[in-house]
Amino acid sequence: MKIERSVEVGLAERKYVILIGRGILENAGDLISPLCISRSPVAVVTDTNVWRLWGERLASSLSEAGVAFEPIVSPAGEENKTLGGLSCLYDGFAWMGLRRDGLVIAFGGGVVGDMAGFAAATWMRGIRYVQIPTTLLAQVDSSVGGKTAVNLPQGKNLAGVFYQPKLVVTDTSTLETLPEREIRCGVSEVIKYGAISSANLFNKLLDRTPVGGMAEIAGECCRIKSEIVERDELDSRRRMLLNFGHTFGHAIEKISGFGEYRHGEAVAFGMVIAAVIGERAGVTRPGTADKIRKALSAWGLDADYPQDSAPLIPLLSADKKSVEGGVRMILLRRIGDAFVKRMSFSEIEALLKPGMNGQTRLDFEGGGR
Repeated sequence: MKIERSVEVGLAERKYVILIGRGILENAGDLISPLCISRSPVAVVTDTNVWRLWGERLASSLSEAGVAFEPIVSPAGEENKTLGGLSCLYDGFAWMGLRRDGLVIAFGGGVVGDMAGFAAATWMRGIRYVQIPTTLLAQVDSSVGGKTAVNLPQGKNLAGVFYQPKLVVTDTSTLETLPEREIRCGVSEVIKYGAISSANLFNKLLDRTPVGGMAEIAGECCRIKSEIVERDELDSRRRMLLNFGHTFGHAIEKISGFGEYRHGEAVAFGMVIAAVIGERAGVTRPGTADKIRKALSAWGLDADYPQDSAPLIPLLSADKKSVEGGVRMILLRRIGDAFVKRMSFSEIEALLKPGMNGQTRLDFEGGGR
């Protein structure tokens, strides 16, 4: 067994473990077989890219462990994370005869994990599922915590449910086949974790870490997230901190048609915008936005949204943290220390008044501490 890190998510009867290791995919069958309590075939939900690269390895592991399975292979890409894509998964479940005592394996990145988890949560009112994340973003963030969803034309992740997996199996060797752009997107989420909870992790990212060291990074992010989820599973208080950068990030994804920018790229823009808002509001230590820019740049991520930010503000009303006349913004006091602040849309608009047009930078202009 090639387990390098193990993190438990302690949610009483819904607790589960995250197993992280290089090459652990070869042991996936042995790890999953105890969850197969019936003869119903296991549904392996994946996408065309992941199945082409890693499908044979997972299939071999499951077969050697005596796990009968059927792959349901969807087109890759965020644009397929829709009600239509969800319906295709239901069709696959029905075709293979997946029963209530069956099991779903989400084998892929964040899109696959979100969709397969939502499908599992709603098929026959809920069946068990396992996450096998294959992208850095999914390994450090989306595979943990039980958020499942699909996008609607009105906004990102608006249809979904909290539904915890039974197990997370993370093989860091899958990162070696990822395009550099996907690695950058995952690092954006890692930077988020450092920004909200760990200055030590954040500072490590200023000196670019090789992909081979990602087991430690993934383990630390999962540890931070598990502690937060244990205290606030349903995202009503502390868990909101995990959305740092996502309020504007989701708006950027929406306005660009869920295609121009990847999730991590949009979150990178959103983190800088949030830091700038905090600095201008006098609640964030001056220079924080530039620290985030430096960390993002170290990994080749663009830091400043190249368009006018004004059209993004009306889209914030569709954010899941929106309140009447405004939104709960996730802001920083400093790197490693985040908090929630209710802000009106007019306040946000005023703080962004100088604009983010072209290469214009929103540097700190006022007081604060």
